[in-house]
Amino acid sequence: MGYLNNQVVTVDAILTKKGRELLAQNDGSFRITQFALADDEIDYTLYNPVNPSGSAFYGQAIDNMPLLEAFPDENQIMKYQLTTLPRGTAVLPVLNLGLSAVTLKQGASLAITPQTLNYLGNATAFETSGYNCIIADVRTMAEFNGTGIQTTAAQTQNSTSTTTLGTNVSSTVIGSQINLRATTVNTLFGTNTQLQTTLTVIGLDSGARITIPVTITQGTTL
Repeated sequence: MGYLNNQVVTVDAILTKKGRELLAQNDGSFRITQFALADDEIDYTLYNPVNPSGSAFYGQAIDNMPLLEAFPDENQIMKYQLTTLPRGTAVLPVLNLGLSAVTLKQGASLAITPQTLNYLGNATAFETSGYNCIIADVRTMAEFNGTGIQTTAAQTQNSTSTTTLGTNVSSTVIGSQINLRATTVNTLFGTNTQLQTTLTVIGLDSGARITIPVTITQGTTL
């Protein structure tokens, strides 16, 4: 990771981990169907409409901010994706998962149905394209999948599984419902009684995003 030269206009485009995985398969499954834009590094509070040098310098501090090179870790980058909302939108959409944290015993299951608040003039809504859901450490899950969305992107994302080889890696699925089942592997716990990770959910239409903690406790379910 490094810094880009922000004195010139640069487009820094990379493949995600999933894109690299599909490209490496070399079986024709690699198809670019979606891309995202983000402004993670920008602090808009630095916009200064009273700059004594005039309107051309209102955004000078923003223009001089350092820009990071892109890197394929969705937990660390692209947190603030750009999205287009209907004209007249007065309140930004937010996600509601019905819970602020997840705690599961080994082998226990949970289905989460995200809702988007303040979206398209409705109090609550389910987004047509569904939700992008990322578990930060897929080792903690015996099952992690999305259902309810039948787009090509969703089917491609959900049909491939992540092989961890014992490594802490993330996994992403798309759906209107997210199904989790906690791992039953005791060796993951070591001397600990709990495993910790996070679940990030992103509305594919609204761009709304939420991250909640996930705890897996040792001990089989009753």
